[in-house]
Amino acid sequence: MVSAFLSRINRQLGLVEKLFVAAVLVYLVIAGAGLSAASKAVAMLAVTGLGAAVAIKHAARLVRRGIWRLRNRLVVSYLFIAVVPILLLLILAETGAYVLSSQVGAYLLNAEMERRMAFFRGAASSLANIPRKERAEAVRRTGFLWRDRFPGLEILVRDDKGEVSRFPEESRITFPPPGHGNVSGIVLKDGTFHVWAHEGEKSEAVIIAPITRTWLSGLVPRLGDITLRGFTQPGAAHAVRPMRLHPALPEELAAATPRPPVREPASPADLEIVWGSSVPVMIWDQPKVSEAAVLGMRSRISGPLSVIFSQKGEDGQPLLTGLYVITTIFFIVEAIAAFIGISLTRTITSAVHELYEGTERVKEGDFTHRISIRGDDQLAELSRSFNGMTENLERLLRSEKERQRLQAELEIAREVQSQLHPKLVPNLQSFRLTSICHPARMVSGDYYDYQSVGDSRVAVAIGDVAGKGISAALLMASLQSAMRSQLRHCMEASAAPNGSVNYGISTARLVSNLNQQLYASTSPEKYATFYFSVYDDSTGSLTYTNAGHLPPILVRDNHASRLDTNGLVVGAFEFAQYQESHLSLQPGDLLAFYTDGITEPENEYGEMFGEERLVELLIKSAHRPDKEIVDELVNTVIEWTSSPELQDDMTLLLARKL
Repeated sequence: MVSAFLSRINRQLGLVEKLFVAAVLVYLVIAGAGLSAASKAVAMLAVTGLGAAVAIKHAARLVRRGIWRLRNRLVVSYLFIAVVPILLLLILAETGAYVLSSQVGAYLLNAEMERRMAFFRGAASSLANIPRKERAEAVRRTGFLWRDRFPGLEILVRDDKGEVSRFPEESRITFPPPGHGNVSGIVLKDGTFHVWAHEGEKSEAVIIAPITRTWLSGLVPRLGDITLRGFTQPGAAHAVRPMRLHPALPEELAAATPRPPVREPASPADLEIVWGSSVPVMIWDQPKVSEAAVLGMRSRISGPLSVIFSQKGEDGQPLLTGLYVITTIFFIVEAIAAFIGISLTRTITSAVHELYEGTERVKEGDFTHRISIRGDDQLAELSRSFNGMTENLERLLRSEKERQRLQAELEIAREVQSQLHPKLVPNLQSFRLTSICHPARMVSGDYYDYQSVGDSRVAVAIGDVAGKGISAALLMASLQSAMRSQLRHCMEASAAPNGSVNYGISTARLVSNLNQQLYASTSPEKYATFYFSVYDDSTGSLTYTNAGHLPPILVRDNHASRLDTNGLVVGAFEFAQYQESHLSLQPGDLLAFYTDGITEPENEYGEMFGEERLVELLIKSAHRPDKEIVDELVNTVIEWTSSPELQDDMTLLLARKL
């Protein structure tokens, strides 16, 4: 029982499954034996790899089984052709919008920050170079103009004489340590971020304002939550120093209005963006030292776009609405296309399924099954073709049954005809007969016969009925019946009054009577060539009448001659006249009677075998046994045609004088 179970498992498992089972067993052995961790790792790696291979194999098998039906194949093809590219395009569009919005938002932030730094730089340069008399007023005017935009703004100017002007008057700002030079940007003062500009050394001007969350939010309104944070650069030798935004100023707290840090999504595709760019941060107390910070934002894809496309204080919502409308129209068109595709798919798969069912019914032998035809397309035409095919098959099946019935009848006719040919060879002392007949079809129109006439005589006949097949076979049977009837009549007419028989048979009279009988009992186009002879073994004489048949060939002393033809074919003319010829056979003579199936077959070039080749072959083989001569003649003719099928009935009759 165990061996049977193992044998069944062995048949069901493939090579990959067997390797996986072997790997699991090896791992269990290694784990149980307490071998090294490296051995366990290698075994586990083998188990994992083979397990993945088994899973992939079975998954592929499930996929092949799942897409066996044409409908599933078309659905999968539609998914790969239409849905997958659309998904990829949507992913590409979403990714592109994400990257574009991120870059646009970073650009807007950096551009606005650079613009404000440029203002500080220009204002500091102007204040550092303004005449002493106008400096105090210029500082006061600049401070009043920009204090609303830059809350906490402080200005400090000193000329080369040491005179100092400041804004506001109560400001306690001091000049930074020497060494900064002409700079502008973000500076870290007292651990908080400031935006500033420094100009000059002897005539020195400093403009500085704290960076608060409110100030950052005002850089690019409607963009989102903007942050500024310090970070440690890769490879830095020291830890990042404390950096933070300046606390909110009193005036900012008084005017602050609550705003959401990140705008609400306009659609499911309006993803959140977290992006930033690195900005340098100068150190107030250390002129030659700088740190790095990240100016970042937290927004939506629609945030930077709304800033770019906004007009007159609007947030660009009409443009985004238009984009959403276009996207909706796109999805509606795609849904219509999917519906049309699914409908066409159902039409195709339904037709193929009906064709499959029809072929299964035909395979079971039901040729009456018909497929319902819908529409007027190629599939409908294919269904019509299938129905026409089944109708033709049904008709051919009936024809085949009829053909088999006729074949059976022909087989019976062949057996009956084979019984008509003589079975016993007359036993004469010095005369031997050998015969063969190969019909081109099931039945033959060739005729040969021999019968004993008394103790020392034999009648030999051969004929060829015009045509082939059943009609020729029927006429051949009529010819044989008529010939034997005439032969019996002649034998009875030759009997003497005292009861003795002299067998004085006239071959000419017998053939003439046979001609009149066939003419009277057959249609005008039916006739036959006929040769009839009587051989007397006591005298060696041969009396014959040839009614249009191919002349028999006499081979004597390595020379061949043809016998006479002394009459027309039988059955064609009512009052045809026939003569008799006589021949004395000598010991060693070979007489060949044959039909045109021996001499008229053609090779692939249209050349007939011919009587000359037959004569040469007879002369060459005359010394051999008669059976070998017959076999060699037939095989030579078949090889000449290079075809297993006979072109005509082949009949050969050899008579040898011993």
